[in-house]
Amino acid sequence: MKQTKVVQIGCGKMSKYTMRYVMEKGGKVVAGFDINKRRIGKDIKCVVGGKSEYGVLIYDVAELENKLKALKPDVAIVTTMSLLKDVYDVLMICAKCGVNAITICEEAFYPINSSRKLTLALDKVAKANNCTITGTGYQDVSWGSLVTALTGTTHTIKKIKGKSSYNVEDYGIALAEVHGAGLTPKQFEADIASADNVSDEVRKQMIQKGEFLPSYMWNVNGWLCDYLGLTVVNQTQKCVPQKAKTDLNSSTLKMTIKKGNCAGMSAVVTTTTKEGITLETQCIGKVYAPDEFDCNEWTVEGEPTTTVVVNRPATVEMTCASAVNRIPDVIKAEPGFVPTCKMGVITYKSKI
Repeated sequence: MKQTKVVQIGCGKMSKYTMRYVMEKGGKVVAGFDINKRRIGKDIKCVVGGKSEYGVLIYDVAELENKLKALKPDVAIVTTMSLLKDVYDVLMICAKCGVNAITICEEAFYPINSSRKLTLALDKVAKANNCTITGTGYQDVSWGSLVTALTGTTHTIKKIKGKSSYNVEDYGIALAEVHGAGLTPKQFEADIASADNVSDEVRKQMIQKGEFLPSYMWNVNGWLCDYLGLTVVNQTQKCVPQKAKTDLNSSTLKMTIKKGNCAGMSAVVTTTTKEGITLETQCIGKVYAPDEFDCNEWTVEGEPTTTVVVNRPATVEMTCASAVNRIPDVIKAEPGFVPTCKMGVITYKSKI
């Protein structure tokens, strides 16, 4: 059996797991890429850990295109930023080189409903070079197939409600900043909340221009509607600051968030559909106080009404395992930018 060759783009907190998971499932990491000068030129041992070096170097991301052409990997795993515009250049290089790419960029889970122009551009180039690009991660199961499985046990559906919380400390500085962690309430209103105070028509124009900033559930609602065959009539989001009740130390932001300032945010997305089913979803990302923990809760209201609650999910590990378990699916998928709702339910893979 041919060994799957993988390159890792972004050698931060998440790659510690993705690279180890790849190797433990029989894959071969052939290179890492990063922008951090303290990692460039070092063996991936500096990230993954272990007793000895792996003989695999971390390169400057500026060398990505040349290295992809030389190494000819089967797939690239991208674990860097949360918005499609921030991972677009890297994904486009993969597409031009004909390399399949999997990213845990949250917007990339279903970007056609938030960054249509960029998605279509990636789709065109990936098709031309016979490769597949997709977004996966924690939401692939916890906000995706877990929910669709519940709908399969329901006769009629009135509403799908979801609420999920996570500690932004676990994911790195880019995600923490997107959630407004460390901002004053005034800064949050100006930098984040104000973007949602627009009409439906203006929002559509922003999406067409690539200027819209989606919360994670924005793309999840699109994914769910696509999977379930629902026709979206309207979709709105509202971002609300989560204020610190006490001073909070953030190792990711390297600062103390003062009481009353923003520890993060809650984003509520409401989707109405032609079929009469409403989706009302909420994600809460913030720097946690010592007594707080991750939670994932979904309710399908109808006949019957069913609720599933998962307390303390291992969000980081689940995110990374999803990326690695999707590798065979992406390699087999049709070319283009293909959301995972078109690939079938994600399953455990003993080998990749």
